Amino acid sequence: MPKPILLSVDDDSDVLRAIERDLRSQYGAEYRVIGSDSPEGALDLLKQLKVRNDSVALLLADQRMPRMDGVEFLQQAMGIFPGAKRALLTAYADTDAAISAINHASINYFFLKPWDPPTEHLYPQLDDLLDDWQASFHPPFQGIRVLGTRWSPRSYELRDFLARNHVPYQWIDVESSANDPETKRLLEALGPEAANLPVVLFPDGTKLLEGVPADVAQKVGLRTRAQTSFYDLAIVGGGPAGLAAAVYSASEGLHTVMIEREAPGGQAGMSSRIENYLGFPTGLSGGDLARRAVVQAQRFGVEILAPQEAVGVRTEGPYRIIKLADGNEISCHALMIATGVQWRRLDALGVDRLQGAGIYYGGGATEALSCKGEIVYVVGAANSAGQAAMNFAKFAERVVILVRGESLSSTMSQYLIDQIQETPNIQLWTHASVAEAHGETRLEEISVLCSDTNKIERVPASSMFIFIGALPRTGWLANIVERDERGFLLTGPDLIRDGQRPKGWSLDRDPFLLETNVAGIFSVGDVRHGSIKRVASGVGEGSVAVQFIHQYLSKV
Repeated sequence: MPKPILLSVDDDSDVLRAIERDLRSQYGAEYRVIGSDSPEGALDLLKQLKVRNDSVALLLADQRMPRMDGVEFLQQAMGIFPGAKRALLTAYADTDAAISAINHASINYFFLKPWDPPTEHLYPQLDDLLDDWQASFHPPFQGIRVLGTRWSPRSYELRDFLARNHVPYQWIDVESSANDPETKRLLEALGPEAANLPVVLFPDGTKLLEGVPADVAQKVGLRTRAQTSFYDLAIVGGGPAGLAAAVYSASEGLHTVMIEREAPGGQAGMSSRIENYLGFPTGLSGGDLARRAVVQAQRFGVEILAPQEAVGVRTEGPYRIIKLADGNEISCHALMIATGVQWRRLDALGVDRLQGAGIYYGGGATEALSCKGEIVYVVGAANSAGQAAMNFAKFAERVVILVRGESLSSTMSQYLIDQIQETPNIQLWTHASVAEAHGETRLEEISVLCSDTNKIERVPASSMFIFIGALPRTGWLANIVERDERGFLLTGPDLIRDGQRPKGWSLDRDPFLLETNVAGIFSVGDVRHGSIKRVASGVGEGSVAVQFIHQYLSKV
């Protein structure tokens, strides 16, 4: 953590150097000593320090300075760092002004010039002031801060991106904390730039106005460009299946790169709690599972590109070449598609318009705390919906699960059904679907169609989370890899029709169990036709596929 700051201000360069020298001599081990030769420059510096979230312990200013005297400077500086101790440097003729400043301007002390020897006339008094400051000092958050508003889709996108990539950050809602004095001081220090929300502040003092995930990723050091142009295995998709494949392939010596469009973990990484994963009897969050897997993969040397998107693929002899969204290309001997699925869009009026402003697809882990005391609606009947409902129930006044059917028994694991039934603030609304979402700039109400009565009921709502099935994103593979009618990738036996191998297949063997119609291109996890939509099965497929990849590479 950066050291707290002692700031001295004096327009006389000789006096300024002398006070800086004595401050560093006595306090340099615990504090940073900074000097300024003008009060105006010092105020600008304090604003920069406020934006950086630095701590200022002492403000020491000379009384007689042109344009702004020491008392006026300290009064203005107090508005930026009210907790800092404030002291004046005065000549004998200024003692009346100094005493008046102590009585009327909340100045803590005044020192007479010259202060030699400092062991008698400076350090004892400063020791007392700094001890008093340390007694009430609370170290500020040291990391990325995001300023925005809860109902801003761009603010939500940034927070969700940082959370899913396990980048620590502090969220400051400038609307809900409008009356917080510290937030006010920060916004004042930013000045006109505070209007360019969301604003991302970094510990080094730099900032992004109207920040977007790609810019933040570059700033925090997330890798989006490959280190080399060729790999033994390229994995597109960083969910459980892709991560498992990455760990097993790299641990067995394959030069491996993984390309992830958003954040490692996939949809499973957004789950608030997974309680049926083997080896974790008390359960674990999807984010924790993803974090562990990423660390494990990187330990074996896997190169992870995120956020980065694959937009095309082609073959040239034994090489499979992936085109990336930024225009670059990566070639490999073997390619694995593990892109999983995305949530199906809810086809109802107003939903698209209010997405990110009260309506969200997926787990919404970043929104759970914001829902304290509110009524939250969860749309869907699968495990992901049940896990989210249990998480929101810890904070919300009430959670309402909307399902089209008459129960959860055919779509949700029994352990989750039991937990939901035992949670008093979760309500199950069956035979229900969302007909319309209402609100100008944020979700305010939803209209719910009750299929058993054919009536529409309009209810107040501030947050709605959607988990209504999933579809693959495989359009970028349409002209090369065979898919079923819904876009899932066909592999292994599903490619054999009437005893015939896929069209264009040239090898003297059938496609491997997890291999597509293009030799050397494999598919695992939820994106594969016929896969079991469970975390454990995805991990299993990812690890098993590596054995087939070894067999394929041995013949290349």
